[in-house]
Amino acid sequence: MTAPLPSPDQIRIAVIGLGYVGLPLAAAFGKHLPTLGFDIDVDRVAELDRGHDHTLEVSEAALRGAGLLRFASDPAALEGCNVFIVTVPTPIDEYKRPDLRPLESASRTVGRALRRGGVVVYESTVYPGATEEVCVPILERESGLAFNHDFSAGYSPERINPGDHEHRLDTIMKVTSGSTPEAAEFVDSLYRRVITAGTHKTSSIRVAEGAKVIENIQRDVNIALINELALIFHRLGMDTHEVLEAAGTKWNFLPFRPGLVGGHCIGVDPYYLTHKAQQIGYHPDMILAGRRINDGMGSHVARRAIRLMSQRGKQANASKVLVMGLAFKENCPDLRNTKVVDIVNELRSFNAQVDVHDPWVSARHAHAEYGIDVIERPSPGSYDAVILAVPHREFVALGADGIRALGTPDMVLFDVKRALPRASVDGCL
Repeated sequence: MTAPLPSPDQIRIAVIGLGYVGLPLAAAFGKHLPTLGFDIDVDRVAELDRGHDHTLEVSEAALRGAGLLRFASDPAALEGCNVFIVTVPTPIDEYKRPDLRPLESASRTVGRALRRGGVVVYESTVYPGATEEVCVPILERESGLAFNHDFSAGYSPERINPGDHEHRLDTIMKVTSGSTPEAAEFVDSLYRRVITAGTHKTSSIRVAEGAKVIENIQRDVNIALINELALIFHRLGMDTHEVLEAAGTKWNFLPFRPGLVGGHCIGVDPYYLTHKAQQIGYHPDMILAGRRINDGMGSHVARRAIRLMSQRGKQANASKVLVMGLAFKENCPDLRNTKVVDIVNELRSFNAQVDVHDPWVSARHAHAEYGIDVIERPSPGSYDAVILAVPHREFVALGADGIRALGTPDMVLFDVKRALPRASVDGCL
């Protein structure tokens, strides 16, 4: 006999992984249902127990408001939970292949705690088929239970946008799915309890997985097109943004802009689908071409700045350069897959002395992740070039004159995202 799904008054949720995705979800469910926020990082759990979230995604007040939420790093605390929501990272390795080790590890942890009638929902970005081909066999092996007989699975892709305080978990429509029609309805009704924007139930887990991965591929390919246009227009001596503004007067012209493409989604997710496509014998030319263009923009910015310095008689190996911003986007402490690192590495490959300043990021995390020592305060009047890589509001507030005060009288100011007036900078994308 197939095990019954948990009844509404019996639901005990465990959210596995308390990063940018998992913590807001745990806090939302913790207002309505008994919820355990689980993370293997003991320091992270201790921080949250104190009511502080270093990612700045959930406020202290919001944590206090989740009265049914508790935190743990000991897997024994998962005992008694019957709905497990996995929100661990799904990165890529050095060869740009999917790294499923965090997902596999989380599945082993959940499998050991899984009991008959349980439901396991994945939110981590994967390629179509990964939940049922990779995760479910681990759950079966660790639990000794039979899929779709003793336990069910679901997939509901995360749509968190770090640093965005307008588009939040509850205001973004949630895609849901389940391994059986009953499981799909259970997962959909579960999320309807916390998502005010509504849900979209798909016919299968694979459809939901595919929807997630192409959301970011679409953006990646569009930005790659604009980045390529920026490369062309620069060689033609034209202002890319002026061209885009003119083209934007047509009603259906999409408002993309050139820039660095990093972060936990857009710069990573495409490789999950291209990996699966190549497994089935299809070479995804357009997606990979877009990735090549976007992955090269950091080096392009550095070389542009070096060329501008050279035109003023400054040699890179005798120059001091300040890179303003290290996070992958403005007004956010998220360092994951930041492409600013490519700017820094390219400058250093020319033996330039490079300082990096970013008041938003953790100096400890920057050193641990990238070996970059973020400086607390740049020295005024000491830089041959300043690259405004990430337009945090503190930097934009300085204005071009305030930033130029950090450099020598003939310094170069390069503005990656056109945050400053064009006439006040020496170069931009």
